[in-house]
Amino acid sequence: MIVLGIDPGYGRVGYGVIEYKKNRYRALEYGSITTEANSNFVERLYKIELDLKEIISRYKIDASSIEDLYFNTNSKTAIKVAEARGVILNTLYKENIPIFEYTPLQAKLAIVGYGRAEKIQVKNMVKEFLHLEKMPKLDDTTDALAIAICHTHHRRFESFAKVK
Repeated sequence: MIVLGIDPGYGRVGYGVIEYKKNRYRALEYGSITTEANSNFVERLYKIELDLKEIISRYKIDASSIEDLYFNTNSKTAIKVAEARGVILNTLYKENIPIFEYTPLQAKLAIVGYGRAEKIQVKNMVKEFLHLEKMPKLDDTTDALAIAICHTHHRRFESFAKVK
């Protein structure tokens, strides 16, 4: 199974493409889509769409896994991130990629086993799961990889439950 994990944003969109096969994980590609802060907002959204399509074109992606939004402070930022998330969801839909949404708590629970885990714990576990030599520099990238791993856990447990 090849999963595209996405941590939505408009200045930076974290992404990670992982392969999960025979209970083993492998990172195929990861990074972030960045947009210029001084660009027109609509241009930024368009760049996210184009860059995401480019990433998708390189792989036969079986599923996408995107972080569900949670904001408790800045509503102006929340609205812009939600707009970017809409562009991301629309792009995935147009590319016929199944979309699954997970909260940060679900991702932490899947990765670390504790929903209130600290960022460094998540980073360390992502590094372990994917056998990375070094941790990704940006939290957005790590979060995207964690969301992708989270999806494989959910699919694995769903199929296990069906067998019983």
